[in-house]
Amino acid sequence: MANAGPEKFELLEAVFTVGKRLGVRSSDALRPVHVAEVSVVASIRLPSGRLVVDTPWPEDRPARELAEQLPPGTYELEASWIEAPYEFMGESFDGRECAAVRLLVRDEPVSVWEFALGVDDPAEQIVPGDEMGFQTDTAMGAFADARSWQALTEPFRKFWERCEQSPGIAFGRETEKVRSGEFEKVTDPASRADLLTFPAEEGVTAVWIGRTSAGHVATVAAAPHLSWLT
Repeated sequence: MANAGPEKFELLEAVFTVGKRLGVRSSDALRPVHVAEVSVVASIRLPSGRLVVDTPWPEDRPARELAEQLPPGTYELEASWIEAPYEFMGESFDGRECAAVRLLVRDEPVSVWEFALGVDDPAEQIVPGDEMGFQTDTAMGAFADARSWQALTEPFRKFWERCEQSPGIAFGRETEKVRSGEFEKVTDPASRADLLTFPAEEGVTAVWIGRTSAGHVATVAAAPHLSWLT
């Protein structure tokens, strides 16, 4: 199993601590980045205990279900916002964005962070230094119940199809907007399962499992907006 080294461990802990200084922007060494807010966004139901962390948009591949299963239940999703004020063309901006999200499984300290293996990931082929997670070019990820993935992602497939059939027309999505639309939630009444999106970046978004000293899963986290820190 690929565990986080000391620097990554410290960063994954710090990003969920208000007031922590995470570093500086790689493009501007004079702009320190601080954690401005950490709060619960919403809760999601995982009746099967099987968790997908992937983009909800149509992809020509199976959804990335995690090999680790959780006890069936309802879990809160917590998000971290960072700020790094900057100026551009004479205007000031707070540089605020969602840097990381995590599913709260147990209210216990994390003893070790490890890459969250997918059900189809060959553990013996893990290369040290590689980041394991999901890949997307849509800047959106999601936590969802794996058994209900098809039903929960239907609003995104419908939206995609409408846009392809009628380019240039603005369509809405049949999702619930959370925090002014920064997150989106979908519920499947039949299975009583949920999906919750979060802001991601294009490319690979690493997914981590935080374990307690006893080896239990305390949290599942994705931190897509930390790659530009130094």
